[in-house]
Amino acid sequence: MSARRERRRKRRHGASHFALIPFIDIMTILVVFLLAHTADVDILPNTKSIAIPQSLSDRKPSAAVVVMVTKDSIFVDGKMVGSVAAIVADPEPVYVPLRDALMAQNSSLLAGAQQADIAKREVTIMGDKNTPYSVMKKIMITCSQAEYGKVSFAVVERERAAT
Repeated sequence: MSARRERRRKRRHGASHFALIPFIDIMTILVVFLLAHTADVDILPNTKSIAIPQSLSDRKPSAAVVVMVTKDSIFVDGKMVGSVAAIVADPEPVYVPLRDALMAQNSSLLAGAQQADIAKREVTIMGDKNTPYSVMKKIMITCSQAEYGKVSFAVVERERAAT
C-alpha cells in the first residue's frame, strides 16, 4: 500500500508544475502585445511648462515640425527662436525669426521638394492655453508664410462619456 500512496503523491505534486507553463506563455504574449501597441503613443515632446488645452480630437498626431509656445519663449523643434514679448511688440503680421527658423527646417527636411509638396508639409503648434489669441494668430500666419500647408494645434484629448 505504501507504494501506491507514493505514486499518488508524486502525481499530485508534479501536476502543479505543469499548470505554471501556460501561464508564463500567456504573460509573455501579453507583455509583447503591450510593448508593440504602446510604442507610438507620444509623438509630441512632453513639457511641464505648457498647459495644453483640452479638446475632442479624433486624429492622432503625426510626425511634423513642432512650434512650442511657452509663457515667455518660442521654440522650433527644441531651439529657441524668440520671445512672446517680441511677437507682441512686432507690428508686422509675420514674425521674421520664426519664419526663418521654419524655412530652415523646411529646406533641411524637404530638400528638392516641388511647389506641389507645400500642401503636404505639416507644422504642429504646442501653445499654452493662456497664450493670447493675437500671438497664436501671428504664429499661424508665419507658419503659412513659411510654406507649410497643414497647421495644427496640439491638444490633450478630453475624456468622453461612455455611450
